[in-house]
Amino acid sequence: MTEHTARGRPLASSQEALQDAAFELFLENSYAKTTIEHITQRAGVSRATFFNYFPAKSDVFWVDLDQALVRLQEELRAHVPLGGRTAQGGLEKVQKALVAVATELGTDRVPFALTQYELVGSVHELQASALARFSLQANIITSFLEDHGLPTSRARAAAYGCIAAAVSGAQEWAASGTTRAPLETYLRAAVDPVIAGFAARET
Repeated sequence: MTEHTARGRPLASSQEALQDAAFELFLENSYAKTTIEHITQRAGVSRATFFNYFPAKSDVFWVDLDQALVRLQEELRAHVPLGGRTAQGGLEKVQKALVAVATELGTDRVPFALTQYELVGSVHELQASALARFSLQANIITSFLEDHGLPTSRARAAAYGCIAAAVSGAQEWAASGTTRAPLETYLRAAVDPVIAGFAARET
């Protein structure tokens, strides 16, 4: 039997249907008062289907970020320069990789957690799930920069600096409303000074 949403339309994506249902319920009842059972009932899918896509309730917020994490790894692995790995080249590659990932998020794909943060109602679990993902991204960038010759301390500082700048740019992007420019514009403005500062130290 084909699953479909409670709204009666064919189910194009169970993951998208679960996200839509969860966000509706978070706004109606708050995050804390919404259970996984509420979400699956609203989406018209089984509990098992939920766990096929999401390890926990808080993970429904981060589909785009999880996809971006995969894309970031792909971008960092691609196109090793013919001249070999250098610290400055590694920093430039990180900047280009972050921008490349940002270009894939259109102005209509602003993550719910950025636009409706105050309406969630309970944010501790959300913050923990976000921190785990940001730490993972920072670890990926740190390892990449270490491979390009940066000492661990500077590689880690640069990685966390880039992640913090990217989050700041994303928040400004989300807050800009329907007239917002592409995310790439905000990301460059926030991340480029960080990259430039660390690159200057390596030249």
